[in-house]
Amino acid sequence: MWRFIVTETQSGSPSWWLYSGNNEAVAWAGETFASSYNAKRAAAAFKVGAKSARFDVYLDSGGSWRWRAWRSSDKVASSGESFSSRNAAEQAANRVRDNAGGAFGPA
Repeated sequence: MWRFIVTETQSGSPSWWLYSGNNEAVAWAGETFASSYNAKRAAAAFKVGAKSARFDVYLDSGGSWRWRAWRSSDKVASSGESFSSRNAAEQAANRVRDNAGGAFGPA
C-alpha cells in the first residue's frame, strides 16, 4: 500500500514523503515547510493533483537522472532517488503519477 508520511527532516523542519508498497521512498516534497500542517496540506494537494501534474525528467549535476512534478510554475514533488537511465526515471515518474492518488495519508 502506498502512503504519505509527514515528519521532520534532520534540520527539524517538516516535509512529506511518498512511500511505495515495498516501503521505498519514491517522492518527496522537494522542500521543507513552516509547520506540519503546511506539509500535510502540500501532501494532500499533490495526492489530489498528481494525475494532472506535469512531470519532467532531467539529468542532475552528478550525472544521474531524476524527475520532478509541477503544477503551473510551482514544483510540487521530486523523485525520492536518482536513476541510472532516463527511461528508469520516466517509469518511476509514471508509477508515482498513477499511484499517488490512491495512497494512504493526507487528503
